[in-house]
Amino acid sequence: MSTMRDPTARQVADMIARYTPEIADAITACRRKLCARVPRGYELVYDSYNALAIGYAWADQASASLVSIAAYPRWVTLFFLYGQGLPDPEGLLEGDGVRVRSLRLGAPEDLDRPAVQQLLELALAPHAADFAAAPPLQTVVKVIAAKRRERRPA
Repeated sequence: MSTMRDPTARQVADMIARYTPEIADAITACRRKLCARVPRGYELVYDSYNALAIGYAWADQASASLVSIAAYPRWVTLFFLYGQGLPDPEGLLEGDGVRVRSLRLGAPEDLDRPAVQQLLELALAPHAADFAAAPPLQTVVKVIAAKRRERRPA
């Protein structure tokens, strides 16, 4: 994550500030944990209509994202963008689409659970060399929707 003197960091902080303090704190804590887990590559930010989504990629393009977090008014979800084939012995992953699986986080500390760490490892491992060759983690704002749903619960 960048410093607040960085205009991109300020922009992302403003996006996060639209949420309740509890969700904003959860987003920030999840970002810290994932930035520590993925120290090289790109943190791709999408302030879309439905959610603030932040993907972790080995290249500056959406198709290179392997995991992401998305903030909604009442929770934060961890997405595995190629999660359909991930071994999930604890049955943590939700979804039945052709590719993506997710896990609603009760708290940022859920990212520290051994089963979740294992899922992250399995999701990132196929592109370990790509991440190693990437620059130190850079935050890139990719999309800011002109119209967004309210970020706080009604």
